[in-house]
Amino acid sequence: MPAPASSPPHSPGQVLPFRQTLLAMLGMCFVMMMVAIDQTVVGTALPTIVAELKGFELYAWVATSYLLTSVITIPIFGRLGDYYGRKPFVVTAIVLFTLASALCGAADSMFALVLARALQGIGGGMLVGTAFASIPDLFPDPHVRLRWQVMVSAAFGIANAVGPSLGGMLTEHYGWRSVFYVNLPIGVLGLWFVTRYLPRLRSHTDGPVRLDWQGALLIALALGSLQLLVELLPQQGLSAGLLLLGAVSLAAFALLYWWEKRCPHPLLPLDMFRNQGLAMLFTLSLLVGVTMYSLMFYAPLLLQGGFGLSPQLAGLLITPMVVFITVGSIVNGRVIVRMRNPNFMLYSGFLLMALSCLGIVTTHNYTSHALIAAYMMLAGVGMGFIMPNLTVFAQQTAGRSHLGIATALLQSLRMVGGMLGTAIVGTMVSHRYFNGVESTLRGSSAQWLPQLRDPQMLVNPEAQTQFLAQLAHQGQDGTSLIEIARVALVGAIHEGQLIALVVAVFALWCVRRVPPVQLVRPAKAEPASVGD
Repeated sequence: MPAPASSPPHSPGQVLPFRQTLLAMLGMCFVMMMVAIDQTVVGTALPTIVAELKGFELYAWVATSYLLTSVITIPIFGRLGDYYGRKPFVVTAIVLFTLASALCGAADSMFALVLARALQGIGGGMLVGTAFASIPDLFPDPHVRLRWQVMVSAAFGIANAVGPSLGGMLTEHYGWRSVFYVNLPIGVLGLWFVTRYLPRLRSHTDGPVRLDWQGALLIALALGSLQLLVELLPQQGLSAGLLLLGAVSLAAFALLYWWEKRCPHPLLPLDMFRNQGLAMLFTLSLLVGVTMYSLMFYAPLLLQGGFGLSPQLAGLLITPMVVFITVGSIVNGRVIVRMRNPNFMLYSGFLLMALSCLGIVTTHNYTSHALIAAYMMLAGVGMGFIMPNLTVFAQQTAGRSHLGIATALLQSLRMVGGMLGTAIVGTMVSHRYFNGVESTLRGSSAQWLPQLRDPQMLVNPEAQTQFLAQLAHQGQDGTSLIEIARVALVGAIHEGQLIALVVAVFALWCVRRVPPVQLVRPAKAEPASVGD
């Protein structure tokens, strides 16, 4: 049972008894595992999904539709959690995310999958906006929080360790739909523990609650228009419709700034952005999202489509990246509280990310699998050094009054970066791949351009077999044409990953603008009111 409202903290920096704290954190671990497994298994299965549902032009949308709806809902529910307590929204989010996962598995077209992923993103946004902020509610002392976050890191580690391999194995042996159904039992377990043991902690107790719905609508309009513009620009050029779309996005951003300055209860408190430390942490979160999601969604396509590896083998090679996120987080939690300048870990993290991107850009089909796994490992350790520190630094800098919205904005901006990164890289990969194939096919081979313009051929063994049989019937060698397409795809993905490399180097340069954060113990832990 939750502790009564008058109960004092049971240890410095901890508001609940040890047993309830442990079980509540176990529930949060299941929640985090569900989100982590979903991200890792979908990335591995995505090339096969596109090959079966036939819609490579929507490849990036499977990621960006999820990210867009998450970005919109994270700040909304981050603020609502500050007002009403986070538990009701965590419970609702688990139910919504689990149901949306079932709809993803039942999708019969790429468009239906994109819509189901958008619904799943709403649940994911609610989880990110509330679940992450529940942990500092339980542990006001950052030292205690860092120790308990090892549980969350371990949960991420388990999920990330099995995610890529599980996604590859399920896709290869049971079909891609099974990768979405994995979320169902994890969601049920998380729902049971959270409902039973997570208390309802409220920080906001005075005055009426007013949510900035106008700000939320302007955020949706601004980011939605921007995403459409980035996706459609390479295909349509500067048409009148896209110019209008760009004008709508700019106008929505301008209106959002104007409105938030005058709104008495803004969804995005602009005073946080005037804080130099918070503003730079938000910027770094945006930049790490670009690099992280570009790697997560296009490394599987490089390995499967470009190098011809099976989904299971590609998953094994990507596993070090997601496993070492946890390793990096655990190492970070051990050493950062002993460092005079914790910002050193941010430098180390972005340097490792840049080295990983450089390695991927130079990877070819003759590169050893051990070296590819090493590049993935560098990215994982780098993310493990970056993400927990951005969260703790932002929570310390923002203070308790803005804790929820600061945590939510940090996660939201990382997803904005992911949304823009996957959209920009995706459009570049599609454009450069088609141009590469078109410029290489000459003479009689040019007639096969319509079948090779979509790289789903490269990840679909049945389609390849039919294509080779068709060319053999006409006395031509189809293997050389498939190899031409693979070379074009590898070159296109390398060019796309150059963007991630440039962003990682720029982020490394930006770390110097982050003011030093001192992780000191508070003189007295501030109790929160606890409800049933």
